[in-house]
Amino acid sequence: MKTFTLDEAQSLLPVLESLLKRAIESKTAAEALESELSELSRRIFMSGGMHVDVNKVAARRTAMGTHENRARETVSEIDEIGVQLKDLDIGLLDFPCRVEDEIVLLCWKMGEESIDFWHTEEAGFRGRQPVDERFRRRANSGNRLN
Repeated sequence: MKTFTLDEAQSLLPVLESLLKRAIESKTAAEALESELSELSRRIFMSGGMHVDVNKVAARRTAMGTHENRARETVSEIDEIGVQLKDLDIGLLDFPCRVEDEIVLLCWKMGEESIDFWHTEEAGFRGRQPVDERFRRRANSGNRLN
């Protein structure tokens, strides 16, 4: 598992925020198309059938698939960086971080200016605590913090 220092995680925020926005936009667009197609199916069922522009429906389904794939690919990009996407809808990310020989998670939510919180894996988002000096001090041994 890749771990990040506070500075490393902080430096990734602009790229990650852009990726999150792209994934959220794609997910939202796919959901809108899915809702439109579901409503069309409901209307067809309720009316016992109706004339449908098959080409238009096919284009909508193709577009929905394209948006779904784009969202999945973007989430994969975030995962490949080593960052954990916890909630796409609110843009919640966790960055594994070693502090005092323990792996904890630096926690950031879209809209926050910087990474100001951390939590243990067990505590989750509800157990967020303010980042303290332990995260700001760098050890001499590479990616490790004391």
